[in-house]
Amino acid sequence: MASNSISISSANNRVIHQSITNKKSKSLLNSNRPNSIKIIQKPITPAATALQCPPAPQSTSYGPVTYIDAPARPGRPKQARNINEGNKPAIRPDWNLVQRMAATALDTIEDGFISNVLEKSQPLPKTTDPAVQIAGNFAPVTEQPPKHNLPVTGRIPPFINGVYVRNGANPHMEPSAGHHLFDGDGMVHAVSIQNGKASYACRFTETARLRQERAIGRTVFPKAIGELHGHSGIARLFLFGARSLCGLVDPSEGTGVANAGLIYFNNRLLAMSEDDLPYHVRVTPTGDLETVCRHDFDGQLGASMIAHPKVDPVSKEMFSLSYDVIKKPYLKYFRISPDGKKSADMEIPLKEPTMIHDFAITENNIIVPDQQVVFRLPEMIRGKSPLVLDKNKMSRFGILPKYASDATEIKWVDVPDCFCFHFWNAWEEPETDEVVVIGSCMTPADSIFNESEQSLKSVLTEIRLNLRTGKSTQRPVLSPTEQINLEVGMVNKNKLGRKSRYAYLAIAEPWPKVSGFAKVDLLTGNVQKFNYGESKFGGEPYFVSRDPNSEREDDGYILSYIHDEKESQSYLLIINAADMRLEATVKLPSRVPYGFHGTFVESKELETQA
Repeated sequence: MASNSISISSANNRVIHQSITNKKSKSLLNSNRPNSIKIIQKPITPAATALQCPPAPQSTSYGPVTYIDAPARPGRPKQARNINEGNKPAIRPDWNLVQRMAATALDTIEDGFISNVLEKSQPLPKTTDPAVQIAGNFAPVTEQPPKHNLPVTGRIPPFINGVYVRNGANPHMEPSAGHHLFDGDGMVHAVSIQNGKASYACRFTETARLRQERAIGRTVFPKAIGELHGHSGIARLFLFGARSLCGLVDPSEGTGVANAGLIYFNNRLLAMSEDDLPYHVRVTPTGDLETVCRHDFDGQLGASMIAHPKVDPVSKEMFSLSYDVIKKPYLKYFRISPDGKKSADMEIPLKEPTMIHDFAITENNIIVPDQQVVFRLPEMIRGKSPLVLDKNKMSRFGILPKYASDATEIKWVDVPDCFCFHFWNAWEEPETDEVVVIGSCMTPADSIFNESEQSLKSVLTEIRLNLRTGKSTQRPVLSPTEQINLEVGMVNKNKLGRKSRYAYLAIAEPWPKVSGFAKVDLLTGNVQKFNYGESKFGGEPYFVSRDPNSEREDDGYILSYIHDEKESQSYLLIINAADMRLEATVKLPSRVPYGFHGTFVESKELETQA
């Protein structure tokens, strides 16, 4: 999963800018959740500048913070309230008198008109109700410095040396209006493993958005899914612009949350969401995490990139897409060499902006999905969400050579009634002139974003694109009697873009929780399940290969965070992928919320990280 949203920075360039107010805020985390907010103890200018990439960044220091609870307004979520001033470092923006007056006036407009007039009369659907979206173990936690020598039951395989990092949404401030799970600030959870011993840490990714909201003490950046719909969404966009024009914040340094994907590329761990550039996060020798900068590949990347770029296991190049919901080109493709040199952007013509969270690669091609979930901003004028399921649109997949000179080389194949939020692999079968795509077909296609009475289904599907006939076929991989919802997961990354036999996918039941994971034989449809147990739920299973050159594709281990809701205890599980037996359990020192995507970085890679 990931943030799939209107790009606020793009909208800002066309319509408005952003701002931050002078109202204090309450942390989401109440006394029943051991939480605190990280505070950078250094001056912050009225408009926060970009994170720079110094040669040797220093670790950030943090101060303790306590919180004061406040009652909710009837029928609405609680507005962020006061942080205890006695523990708060002096980091308030240095606004002049006019700016302070403007901030007060704009706060009054937000609280008096937008919140209590436009939004109060509109009941929140479950997809944007904070009481639903960030309840239970979806609720945020505070940062944790490294805790070492964690209790281990069983034996950690000796070849596993490195750090398992997983991204997730962790709102720093309590929502003042609608909130979708994907709207939260990015937090990375890391378990470092060395010679059978484990440590744990978690930190916010220090996005420009987070730094500015922390400095002001109030949520001010519009939440792309939770807030930007209907007339109140339009009002919040104009409020955002007014604050920016008053110089209260700086939107030019990005508005993204960096809460979805993680990838290790070009000696850098990159945290991503498709509403911004990636952020470079460094793993320290002690197992801590520190944000280095908003990473633009030395000025080569000027627009956001989706949260699921692909690294070819042979060429080591990274391939990615970038979409824009405001202006053409709506979709661009580019690649980056292993040493960080970016190709020119290639425009892929689309009739309208389309939500593209993921795509696939083969040995020679990229597979571009143009599906039924589209962005139509005028729907906001009609009081609706701009994220629309167009049932009359024919989904299609484009097959584009990786090194095509332009988009005229793309071949489009219609794929009726298909919406894949994620793709697990793709490969070419020259003997039949087909491209095979493995993905989870989701119905209703917009159910993650818009409330629906229909139950969500996510069916693991083999999609064949015939380049000779221009036709497609679809086949559920599992038999009807074995059918289960399968979502986030992966194949052996050494097989990415090549024919693979196994996929390791989360059992997304009861939705949106994950009760276990499945090892699926893509050839036979055979399923082996690992269930987490009663009251235990987890997230994405991550496959770590024992040896990239092993003849056995399943020669490795699955890593997965789980949480025991009955005992309120989180763990990291290590499962043998070959026989699906539990090898080790690491007891974690604090709660790990259910999250999104992760990666494993080997110790030898960490030694050369930038």
